[in-house]
Amino acid sequence: MRRSPGVRPRPSSRRRWPRRLGLSLLALLALAGGAWGAWWHETSWPKIAAGAPPVRLVVPPGATADTIARQLHALGLARHPLAFRALARARGVGAQLKAGEYALSGPLSLEGILGVLLRGDVVRRDLTIPEGRSLDEIAALVMAERIDLETFLEAARDPAPVRDLDPAAADLEGYLFPDTYDVPQSPEAPRALVRRMTQRFRAVIAPELARIAERGLTVRQVVTLASIVELETARATERPRIAAVFLNRLGRRMPLQTDPSIIYALKKAGRWDGNIRKRDFDIDSPYNTYRRAGLPPGPLGSPGREAILAVLEPAETKELYFVSRNDGTHEFNETLAAHNRAVNRYQRRRASS
Repeated sequence: MRRSPGVRPRPSSRRRWPRRLGLSLLALLALAGGAWGAWWHETSWPKIAAGAPPVRLVVPPGATADTIARQLHALGLARHPLAFRALARARGVGAQLKAGEYALSGPLSLEGILGVLLRGDVVRRDLTIPEGRSLDEIAALVMAERIDLETFLEAARDPAPVRDLDPAAADLEGYLFPDTYDVPQSPEAPRALVRRMTQRFRAVIAPELARIAERGLTVRQVVTLASIVELETARATERPRIAAVFLNRLGRRMPLQTDPSIIYALKKAGRWDGNIRKRDFDIDSPYNTYRRAGLPPGPLGSPGREAILAVLEPAETKELYFVSRNDGTHEFNETLAAHNRAVNRYQRRRASS
């Protein structure tokens, strides 16, 4: 059959379809590549450059991935909250992000931030508890480190961690062992700190339990006396001697007459202003060792290991008295007459200085 002159044949639709399909696929691939590139850039490109100041992020307890996503967006670490939320959902870890205070430092991408929150790499601070501090004084140090005070006190007032060692304990006074602790800034920190402090105490006292029993003492008695020794002197060489004085007085049923017990009683009564006055020695308190014989009802603070060992290894002496020389050391005597002479001597020296 002949074609009419000047009439061109129409292209077949079958020929045009593969071409259109190819163009559509290319467009889809380009779009997918662009989307993947944008996703990679948003999640894997560092949001915090190396050497940049750390960015502080505080994740409250119970925060969801959506809450954290909005925080990161506000800090300029996520272009849109959806990016972090989608990333957490894609990894299936939205419910595993840990609360606490973070210092995010670079180079760090959104992926990296997610990893930090999953690991719980919260800010950590060293908290040093000096020997002899009472529970209330330790609480003040805890509060200064922005650790939740209410939760700490709730844990510290529960004697369960030492119930087997001291059935009479009403709280953990004396059993929060003085040391330096690495404390995470997280909601779990207060209870974890109390747990570590009591575990440290148990580790120190465990090897001495047999000796404590051999001496006919209880753990509570040893810790109470050690807390007094700790507060009476900062000189390690004097501790066994001071422990011996108090043990000798207990053996003779003499009152201990130790000033730290008066200070503790005044603090309990809310009357401590930094000075002991004559009338304070008459304070009506079970901790007043001038009016009551024997040990006070419990520890005055947390003694260190050396003070505990001083009670278990006291010096061999008959001394019953000691007085400060006003230079950090003490003079010890066996008789009241010699003690009174020493008191007069050092009081006169302090008054004339």
